[in-house]
Amino acid sequence: MNIARARLAGLVGAAALATSLVLAGCGASQEDASGSGGSGSGTAGASAPCTGKSDDGAKDPTGLTLALVPSGDAKKLVETVKPLEDALTQRLGIPVKGVITQDYQAAVEAIGSNQAQIGMLPSLQMSQACDKYGAVPALQTQRNGKSTYAAQFMTNNPDKYCADTPVKGENGMLYCNGTESGTGPAGLDSLPKIKGATVSLLQAASPAGYIFPVAAMKKAGLDVDKDVKVVQVTANDASVLAVYNGDAEVGTSYWDARSVVQGDTPDVGTKVVVFALTDEIPNDGVSLSAGLSKAWQTKIADAMKDYASTPEGVKALTAIYQITGLVDADPAKLSETQQVAASIGLG
Repeated sequence: MNIARARLAGLVGAAALATSLVLAGCGASQEDASGSGGSGSGTAGASAPCTGKSDDGAKDPTGLTLALVPSGDAKKLVETVKPLEDALTQRLGIPVKGVITQDYQAAVEAIGSNQAQIGMLPSLQMSQACDKYGAVPALQTQRNGKSTYAAQFMTNNPDKYCADTPVKGENGMLYCNGTESGTGPAGLDSLPKIKGATVSLLQAASPAGYIFPVAAMKKAGLDVDKDVKVVQVTANDASVLAVYNGDAEVGTSYWDARSVVQGDTPDVGTKVVVFALTDEIPNDGVSLSAGLSKAWQTKIADAMKDYASTPEGVKALTAIYQITGLVDADPAKLSETQQVAASIGLG
């Protein structure tokens, strides 16, 4: 996959203008970051998963930038990241400011050029940032005690895709084919029925919105370029709404993204039914720039884990990305997303 180099200033969308952008930091150039070793780094395709690098000759940062990508409303993310900024600023003793990038790859490039030192990224981009720039895959998120999740297939035509009568889950929304637990895989034998349908998919960099669903469809004998009509959407909530509004018969997202739009569309859980779940996907997490010293990488990771262990931290992180905890990352587990991406021709 070709990844365009870009300046961070060009990556910030209009929604990010409400958030301060701090470019003071380590002061190390990308060349500096990639030239000094801390924990060692693998390369794409190597047997050992990439664990990243550090620059122990780097100056102590005077400020840090946190790069995020909206999974829903970007303006809302600008507002919800403020408590995390404040908490990290307090714990680290230097200003930490969030910036919203336009997409996942923009966030990777921001980390790679050391214009952002902390990135909250999906599993694929964590591995890519490590392989390409030595960024350390430091933390993985937890949601309800799990470090993995399933992507879901949802529809406004349950009679076609459900082999049983839809049932209400604990959240009051409808599921069929054994998908109410949220643990995949489930219902994948219904995927051949998607042939000829209109399907909403996220960008190809999205594990839940594209990579794992497309891989599942491929296993079911479907060619996404020939057998379905694709409606590309920009975020998980947009995929839900595409199905809700009838713009697509089937949509993909993380489980269960319907909750994001339930406040504005209370009947989404009955109009849009989840009918299949992919294999489990490694959770997203936190990558740290190779331009930081090992001491600062550890300090940042510890500060984020400490905040995530508090009630106010859980509340703030849940508002950002539905995160209920942070644990040390498992690079080998993260690399599974790369393997699935490669199976559908992405690398």
